[in-house]
Amino acid sequence: MKICLATNNQGKIKELKSLLSSLDIEVVGLKDIGCKIDLPETGTTFQENSLQKAQYVFDNYQISCIADDSGLEIDALQGEPGVFSARYAGEHGNDKANIAKVLEKLARIENRKANFKTVVTYINADGNAYFFEGKIEGKIAHHEMGTNGFGYDPIFIPTGYSETFAELSAEIKNLISHRAKAVDGLLEFLKMKGNNKGL
Repeated sequence: MKICLATNNQGKIKELKSLLSSLDIEVVGLKDIGCKIDLPETGTTFQENSLQKAQYVFDNYQISCIADDSGLEIDALQGEPGVFSARYAGEHGNDKANIAKVLEKLARIENRKANFKTVVTYINADGNAYFFEGKIEGKIAHHEMGTNGFGYDPIFIPTGYSETFAELSAEIKNLISHRAKAVDGLLEFLKMKGNNKGL
């Protein structure tokens, strides 16, 4: 059984492969199926974007697919950057510029509460779509700390920890992250389907 992770983000692929390692399936990325384009993300919510990406892969490559759309929501910025997290500073995937913009906007703001949210869409071999959401609360650090992870990880401190996601080990992050919570829901769903049969 083969499932495609609908992303070109190598950090996300590595993280999701680790989270899905308990399943008896082959996990591949977009490059592995010959998809070299940036998938469409024109929705206004994480669920719309997640479904849009998964649907594109399923429709064009006839393969079961897992897609996610994730973002950072900052209370003091009325939920920004939200669905625009990956391109907050203009250029898609420019982590340094995105982080710099967040830190600049929060420079004189005391309330640094934030959360990471993700919606995972799973489309099975029959074309049916299922959704799984994960969320983790935390706050924004005053400067970058740590070199692990990707995206906003160097400035996000999850509640209950003093380190950023980029300082925590992959093992810990994979237990507590927003993506881990969403994938946990997916794993439970797949197990209920009967030991991965009929995926």
